[in-house]
Amino acid sequence: MNIGEKIRKGENKMNCQLVEKIAKTQIRSDLPSFKAGDTIKLSLKITENGKARIQVFQGVVIARRGSGVSETFIVRKESSGIGVERTFPVNSPSIASIEVLKHGKVRHHKIYFLRDRKGKSARLKEIL
Repeated sequence: MNIGEKIRKGENKMNCQLVEKIAKTQIRSDLPSFKAGDTIKLSLKITENGKARIQVFQGVVIARRGSGVSETFIVRKESSGIGVERTFPVNSPSIASIEVLKHGKVRHHKIYFLRDRKGKSARLKEIL
């Protein structure tokens, strides 16, 4: 290993530390803890034609993936008999607030089986 390679490795290490430091400042700490199976009410900031408003999206969290700044979660709700799923970044500035309404009892971290179920079979037991 020559001196040039050693310097490049040192620079790469410094760059990684810098990226980690910047990423820590972007992580939100004001959100409640939630997991797959929880029913949440998500308030989103939406800007249309220069006007800002809050839109509520309420549904069941069916998956959470990633870590750090790139962590995302999928929320599913039934709207007029049609299943609607949206993926949100956890640390997104467009999320005004998250309110956990119910904690569901599930055995898996990804509950994609809810996609195939309708009506009463799509319900989850609540943890009190």
